[in-house]
Amino acid sequence: MAAKIKKGDRVVVLAGKDKGRQGAVLKVLPKDERVVVEGLNMVQRHTRPTQFDPQGGIKNKEASIHLSNVAVVDSKGKPTRVGFKVEGDKKVRIAKTTGEVING
Repeated sequence: MAAKIKKGDRVVVLAGKDKGRQGAVLKVLPKDERVVVEGLNMVQRHTRPTQFDPQGGIKNKEASIHLSNVAVVDSKGKPTRVGFKVEGDKKVRIAKTTGEVING
């Protein structure tokens, strides 16, 4: 099945501690049905000192969010569902609210 949310898309969080906040998708995990969004769902990770990071300590990083809890942002800045349309010989993603093509 084609991906409705892709890396680089601007999304808004619909549920959870970061509800209403927006960010860019850094990584999509299709098997787990999750996405990692830049600057959202931050968790603290206790890391051991390594050769690359001699200091170690407590680091902040983004945790994944379930796909059902995020929605793509349309050109007006509102959350929208994603549909598909065939234009010419290409299948493109469209925003259900505006009908515009989502680039990516």
